[in-house]
Amino acid sequence: MDAATSDAALAARFDINALPQGFADDPFPTYRALLEHAPVKRFADGSVMLSRYADLDRVYRDTRAFSSDKKVEFLPKFGQTPLYEHHTTSLVFNDPPLHTRVRKIMMGALTPRAISAMEPGLIALVDGLLDRMARKNDVDLIENFAAAIPIEVIGNLFVMPHEERGPLRDWSLAILGALEPTLTPQQQEIGNRAVTDFKAYLADLAARRRKEPGDPATDVLTRLIDGNDGEQLSDVELLQNCIFILNAGHETTTNLIGNALFELLEWPDERRRLEADPGLIDTAVDEFLRFQSPNQLGNRMTTEPVEFHGEEIAAGTRIHLCIGAANRDPRQYDEPDRLDLTRKPNRHLAFAQGPHLCAGFSLARMEGRIAISRFLQRFPNYRLAGTPQRTGRVRFRGFSHLPAEVG
Repeated sequence: MDAATSDAALAARFDINALPQGFADDPFPTYRALLEHAPVKRFADGSVMLSRYADLDRVYRDTRAFSSDKKVEFLPKFGQTPLYEHHTTSLVFNDPPLHTRVRKIMMGALTPRAISAMEPGLIALVDGLLDRMARKNDVDLIENFAAAIPIEVIGNLFVMPHEERGPLRDWSLAILGALEPTLTPQQQEIGNRAVTDFKAYLADLAARRRKEPGDPATDVLTRLIDGNDGEQLSDVELLQNCIFILNAGHETTTNLIGNALFELLEWPDERRRLEADPGLIDTAVDEFLRFQSPNQLGNRMTTEPVEFHGEEIAAGTRIHLCIGAANRDPRQYDEPDRLDLTRKPNRHLAFAQGPHLCAGFSLARMEGRIAISRFLQRFPNYRLAGTPQRTGRVRFRGFSHLPAEVG
């Protein structure tokens, strides 16, 4: 069997609802097969996966034909549960007017000036983590570094007391883990409990903030409470979108930093290139985002019949957007499976596109830039000291453990 025939067979048997063992470790052979042989991949449950860059770009920009609202899709998956309430109320899974209202309020606290003002504190945070790792030598690049950064940054955005930030990572992992294509009853239970506990904590934090408001220019919680131009969020909208912001800013940034440090070990020539020219860090961050997209899958629902590659897709069809494949589409990128830290242009889809462009993309880029560059300056000879462990999830791509020696 030649390579083309083998790839065609791989694309034909792929099922998002019954993923083969090992897929989460390396989905890219399957993605390549889908790009070439099944750009419109239909599944037995009636859903469709799109994988080509131009197709995803079209979907992201057309909010009329492709809805982000997940009420119909998530009800059979979650039932009337805390997970359902969260994932159908948060910004990312909604259309206007809720999406527009929440995003406008949120963006007022994430202006370029506000993000720039965070940089000194972020540098101090990163340097403190590097100091602690230097004293240990044997470290976990996720637990001791990549995951510790966004927890503090997002906690600072909400002016959250440091002693109250301990549960955030576990809550986030449980809630976002519920977005995987298939779930066990245990994952459902853990996710629902996380939403309930997170809401209870945030309700208390919001009550305290109403008594003692912060500066709405830098305090996201105060800004969300105050609203914008007479528009205010309901209590449910407020709490669920606080959860969304805290989760989204945490998981994707952790994966960006962890994936980058791993790939620099896998591509030593690119690592040496970045060490020789630290000014490449901005293009490097975008290449890490493209090459190992922290978020690999998105979703939409068609609101009218649409056509892709001569195939009609009916209204009411669930669409899986394969970001991980689109970011390696050879129609968009030369040598897409090669890490190239000088790649320009690099219009990847890691932050989506159009009206749903990630609200925190500038903050995530800054976190990645400072964390990766300062880590390399401090520990140019770091190396793995054990077997890396991926999270095992397919929607969010990252590591749960990345043991290393930094001395």
